[in-house]
Amino acid sequence: MQKAHKRAAASEAAKDESDSHKIAARGDIELVEAALYVSGHPLDMNELCSVLKTRSKNRAKRVTQELMHEYTTRNTALEILELKDERYVLQLKADFTPLVKKFVNRPLLSIGPLKTLSYIAYRQPVSQKRVIDVRGHHAYVHVKALREMGLVASERSGRSMVLRTTEYFADYFGLSQDTASMKRELKHVFDEIPKQENTQVEEG
Repeated sequence: MQKAHKRAAASEAAKDESDSHKIAARGDIELVEAALYVSGHPLDMNELCSVLKTRSKNRAKRVTQELMHEYTTRNTALEILELKDERYVLQLKADFTPLVKKFVNRPLLSIGPLKTLSYIAYRQPVSQKRVIDVRGHHAYVHVKALREMGLVASERSGRSMVLRTTEYFADYFGLSQDTASMKRELKHVFDEIPKQENTQVEEG
C-alpha cells in the first residue's frame, strides 16, 4: 500500500513537472479570466485549480501567469496582480479609480472617513492617539467604522492602540499589497478628491 502511494505521488509530481513546460490551452486561460472577473475578489491556487478541474497547482499557476502576461501587453484599464500567498486578482488600474468610482455599486466611504483611512495608510503602523490628534475627535467614529468594515486592524502596544490597514483594505480598493506601491496609489486617488469636490460645487 505504501509503495502504491509513493508511485501515485511520483506520478503526480512528474505530471506537474510536465505541465509546467506546456503552453496553456486557450480555453483554460479564458476559464481563469472568467473566474477572476465574476469573483470580484482575489482567488487562491485551490480555487483556480477547482476552476480548471485539476489538482496541479503548477498548471493553475502557469495558466494564470500567461493570462497576467496577456494583460500586461494589452493597453487596457484592467490588470491582473499576484498578491501574497499565491492569490490573483483582476482589477481596475489605480489611475482609473477616481474617474469612474461614481458607477461603483458597492458602498463607498464619505470624505471624512476616507481622509482618516488615508492618514492611517500613509503613516501605518500609527497609534490611534496620533490619528485622533491629527484628524480630530470625530476620527473615533471613523476608526470604529473602518474596523467594522475590516479595512483597519488594531493591536495593543503597551498603553497605546496601534492601527494599520488590512489585506482586505488593499483588495477592497484594488490597491497593491506592497506597502510602498499602495501609498503611491493612494496619494494619486486622494489628490483627485479636492478636484471632484470643486467640480460638484460648480455643477450645483
